[in-house]
Amino acid sequence: MKRIVILGSGNGSNAENIYNYFRGSKKISIVCFCTNNKQAYIARRAKKIGLPCFFVTKEDFSNVSNPNSLFKRLKFDYLVLAGFLIKVPRDIVSLYPNKIFNIHPSLLPKYGGRGMYGERVHRAVIKNKETKSGITIHYVNNDYDRGEIIFQKSISVKKEETTKELKEKIHKLELEFYPKIIESVILKKCQ
Repeated sequence: MKRIVILGSGNGSNAENIYNYFRGSKKISIVCFCTNNKQAYIARRAKKIGLPCFFVTKEDFSNVSNPNSLFKRLKFDYLVLAGFLIKVPRDIVSLYPNKIFNIHPSLLPKYGGRGMYGERVHRAVIKNKETKSGITIHYVNNDYDRGEIIFQKSISVKKEETTKELKEKIHKLELEFYPKIIESVILKKCQ
């Protein structure tokens, strides 16, 4: 059984969706949610579904090699970022090469990098009159949104589309594809 920890900073809809997707799986399980934001709705989602949710401090990230650190105690195989807004430190990236997934609400490399998340991305896409946008699922490396791309799915952007409409379309793609791609990559690595 491969064990996943999901990190999120906000609403947690992707985290809950991934949890529901793998609920009952005999090959992949969600161990817990973690958040750096004590007010994040992801903690309420975890409580509702009966899953542990841990608050992640900067010390947890900087002391990852300490045997008593949260990340050592969780004993996981993969990390999944679902709206997690803190850069994953080099130590964690080096301990889990190609085992940390992230999803980005654009077709990387466009509209990626530091500070480019959520509605900021959608506003930039619309401002620049892009005709396509989409999602990118990628491995996390030491640079924001520069890890190896695993999967992309594009959609058309209409001329009169609002930021809110684009955000909703992109979120539907995230919910549909993120758990499926995580599963396919993990199962392929198990073969």
